Amino acid sequence: MAGTANASPIIAARYASALFDIADERHTLDQIEGDLLKLKALLAENENLRGALRNPMFNGAQQGNAIIEIGKAVGLSSVVLSFLGVLARNRRLFALDAIADAFLGELARRRGQMTVDVTSAQPLTPEQAERLTEKLNQTLAAKVRINAKVDPSLLGGLVVKIGSKLIDSSIRTKLIGLERIMKGA
Repeated sequence: MAGTANASPIIAARYASALFDIADERHTLDQIEGDLLKLKALLAENENLRGALRNPMFNGAQQGNAIIEIGKAVGLSSVVLSFLGVLARNRRLFALDAIADAFLGELARRRGQMTVDVTSAQPLTPEQAERLTEKLNQTLAAKVRINAKVDPSLLGGLVVKIGSKLIDSSIRTKLIGLERIMKGA
């Protein structure tokens, strides 16, 4: 089964659009946003959960029951719990992260916000995320929402993607550059 990174953008967009329409109709966009951010954090922190949602050995009912119980435990809304059930029945839980990104991206666009992808070696603390958001708001003269990701291979530093622009200040990249310089000397 395809992984989250391989989820079809079309699949993600369709499911995100359906969830967006329901949330908009029920005036629960902020609540659904919070729920999806909780789910993204759970997926980022828990490799076993990510694996279970992609594992074809578990049927849709097993995956659905597991994610719904987890969702109840973290206080997700009934709308999101129902949505997770639909994803499980349709064997689309593997695309959950991409669906959340599509939903959050559309919400940010409609709010006039800019989404900036920030990848760090370790999860950003709330204080770090707040300081970075403030700095990006000033620098870009826009309302910025950070889409935080974790990649331990960076070793340290950040990789910031603003639209098509990439700012890589990771230690990994600096070490690669240093290695190239040393080979050339």
